[in-house]
Amino acid sequence: MKLCGYTLEDVKAGRLAELKTRVGAYGLAKAAEDCGVGEPTLNDIIGELLKPGRDPRDELPPVLLRKDVLEISDLKPGMVLTGTVRNVIDFGAFVDIGVHQDGLVHVSQISNKFIRHPSEVLAVGDPWGWTASQDLRASLRATLRKSSPS
Repeated sequence: MKLCGYTLEDVKAGRLAELKTRVGAYGLAKAAEDCGVGEPTLNDIIGELLKPGRDPRDELPPVLLRKDVLEISDLKPGMVLTGTVRNVIDFGAFVDIGVHQDGLVHVSQISNKFIRHPSEVLAVGDPWGWTASQDLRASLRATLRKSSPS
């Protein structure tokens, strides 16, 4: 940012409209080298700074959902459905299952083989086949289990 004459206050206030032009005038290759990153990475950083608050998951293809499952109460134990991975984290993955909240798949349920991290087998946007189970006595919550071995 300093290379282009911006301050932290400029970033916080969103005053970066000329960032791409200023980096171009400085030289993209030189700026990338000075920052210790590659040119594609610097381009990604610039793009993200110009669109603060954008959620890249919004650009994913829409989830194909069943029309008969609109609420968590519509889920029946044993239903096999499809969702889309929305986020991958250390202890599992969140899957859009079409019931107004994402379901959490624990890392132990992601694969039939041992994995150290869910990102070994899942990425944001991946389709996820799952089988619903429901514990109606404790609370209405979806427990997602892989419906086919991986």
